[in-house]
Amino acid sequence: MPSPRSSPPAPRPSFDAAAEGQKLLRRDAEWADLATAGKDLDKIVSYWSDDAVVMQPGQPVYEGKAAIRAYVTETLKIPGFKIHWVSEKPVFSADGTMAYMRGAIDVSVPGPSGAVESMHMSGYTVWRRDPDGEWRCTVDIANEPPSPTRVH
Repeated sequence: MPSPRSSPPAPRPSFDAAAEGQKLLRRDAEWADLATAGKDLDKIVSYWSDDAVVMQPGQPVYEGKAAIRAYVTETLKIPGFKIHWVSEKPVFSADGTMAYMRGAIDVSVPGPSGAVESMHMSGYTVWRRDPDGEWRCTVDIANEPPSPTRVH
């Protein structure tokens, strides 16, 4: 039995998944716009958590903000490089501290001939709401679509 001096635990605020989903989608869209502009490295990298992992097609796994920063720095130096994505359908953990969502990604890079080519990929991101209340991406995975199948 609790002592008369102890107070009951504070009630947990209710989690509004719809409102938080809109907030997360807005944050992700801001990040995509920053990445497309490709001008503010510090701001682009700030959307990942310090312990984030990035997995991109044909690339090694980048773990931690320092490795991700180096990767983004080099990527932004590629002539003609451009990236943009649109995410959808955030799904939240029961306590509202984690989320994941899928996205459609468009990337432009120089091809073998030097001409800029576009790739359309899909991806998943996992987000964590940090103690400061800000959502940060902890896992960022992109995948190229399968090659078209030939019919004989």
